[in-house]
Formats: sequence, C-alpha cells, structure tokens
Amino acid sequence: MKKENLIEINPKIMHGEPVIVGTRIPIYAILDLIAAGYTFGDIIKKAYPQLNIEQIRAAVEYANAVIKNEEVLPLSTSK
Repeated sequence: MKKENLIEINPKIMHGEPVIVGTRIPIYAILDLIAAGYTFGDIIKKAYPQLNIEQIRAAVEYANAVIKNEEVLPLSTSK
C-alpha cells in the first residue's frame, strides 16, 4: 500500500485528527510514544499490536511533511 493511503483525515473519525487508516489511532499518539523513547517495535508490542512498521513510518513521514510546510513561530522571545 502506498504511504499516502495509510493516513486518513475524516471529520467523522477522531474529530478530523489524522489517523492510521482503518483505526482510530491518531498520528499524535504514535509521535508521543516515539518522544517517550519507544522504538517502532515497542509501539507494536506494547501499545498498538494492530499496527505494522509501514504504518508507523507513514505516521512519522506524515508529521515530517506537516512540519516542513508549517510556519515556524518562536516559542519565546529572547532578550
């Protein structure tokens, strides 16, 4: 399956949050686990056994594409 077919945005699913197709697993949940130190294997074994590596990669690639196209705003002002 093509990576672009692994992510879906539907206002009827999770209020329009991007999710893995066929699930209610939001992309941010996968990113939260990665940020917490989970490997892709850990995510499958400990959190979402219904996912596979390709789906997790697609989530990371989707998030990367979103960030590349976002306007960057400073978190705080430097003095």
